[in-house]
Amino acid sequence: MVEPLAEQVMSRINQAAEVYHRFIIIVAPAGTGKTTALQDIHERTGAPLINVNLELSRRMLELTGRQRALQLPRLLSEIVNASGGDVVLLDNIELMFDISLKQDPLRLLQGLSRNKTLVVTWNGSVNGGYLTYAMPEHPEYRRYMIRDLIIVNPEKSEVMSEK
Repeated sequence: MVEPLAEQVMSRINQAAEVYHRFIIIVAPAGTGKTTALQDIHERTGAPLINVNLELSRRMLELTGRQRALQLPRLLSEIVNASGGDVVLLDNIELMFDISLKQDPLRLLQGLSRNKTLVVTWNGSVNGGYLTYAMPEHPEYRRYMIRDLIIVNPEKSEVMSEK
């Protein structure tokens, strides 16, 4: 029997606090309950739940394309740090993958997770030791080797963590 997604994540929050990158990634395709799990965790713990697309869009409205690319890391850092709390839940991170912004979303999130535990939803999959975002033919496609990541996958009962 597969443990509910929110329970899988809750059981890993303390584990994440003990590693260098305090970062939990909930990996699954769209429509599989990632947002619902974050809302459940938010209600239980009071941890801030941030819609990254919405918050970044608000802050980047008046910026040029070049300014957006240059300022996105600082803006995201401000959003996370202003949220308060030791655990921050991040949903809807798709904007970070926009190719015009020239960012490496995983590395950016890992950098932010050194000071706070981040629980992030990720529209993608885990296959053969790799974390992917989007499909290979999509311009925003990313593929990362799983290293030092705590990954929760709602389709599996175990949590993947490779170092």
